[in-house]
Amino acid sequence: MDTLFFIAAKIVGFLVAPSTWLAALALLAVLGIALERRGLAIWSSSILFCSIVLLAVLPLGAALVRPLEHMYPQEPRISEVDGIVVLGGGIDLDASRVAGRPELNEAGDRITAAVALSRRFPEARVLFTGGSGDLFGRGGSEADAARDLMLSLGLAEERLVLEGASRNTAENARLSRKVVDPQEGETWLLVTSAFHMRRAVNSFEAAGWPAMVPYPVDFRAGGTLSVGWDLASSLQLLRIGLRERVGLLGYSLFGR
Repeated sequence: MDTLFFIAAKIVGFLVAPSTWLAALALLAVLGIALERRGLAIWSSSILFCSIVLLAVLPLGAALVRPLEHMYPQEPRISEVDGIVVLGGGIDLDASRVAGRPELNEAGDRITAAVALSRRFPEARVLFTGGSGDLFGRGGSEADAARDLMLSLGLAEERLVLEGASRNTAENARLSRKVVDPQEGETWLLVTSAFHMRRAVNSFEAAGWPAMVPYPVDFRAGGTLSVGWDLASSLQLLRIGLRERVGLLGYSLFGR
């Protein structure tokens, strides 16, 4: 069931991506020209052009992502911490393999924030949970790369706990709970990207973790919603917003 859910999530993620829609419109326009269907070519190319302009100018992605990013306080009030859970997703496994060392991606704040928190709370255990989200299992495990990086940043090896088999957030929660066996009354911080925090909190609650303190990082949407001309950023934010909202719905329906 986990594998089926993993594959289904990859397929849904591909289908809801704005770039997929744009590519489909471009394909229709090409087919219209090739088949001499003038109406189809004009209709699809017109929608494609209007979509590109609207996506480049209007902050549609930011409008979806910002509410997700501000569901939890940026700096929660905490005094004592027993453990810090940091979700994978911040390491580029392909780039790491080529470079021969851990390479961070846009979500690298997850790891750097966890190391900073470990210094703030020197008695807390640090759990990194994340394997590989690659559909074909290529590129190794994020946990292995995270170990090298976090130790190089000064984290003591005896404090670090790794879970390297999980492929998604639901598995992060379930498998990491088996690794550390958190107890009632303990305080655990949950570190992940702000836009992803709601789904992460839901997953950890569903997996039976005691109440966790969300510690959101990696904010993407910015402070204001303004018009401009940035198609690449708009597409990325819209993809994130759609993926997270579809993910929230799917996780809720399947109790994950």
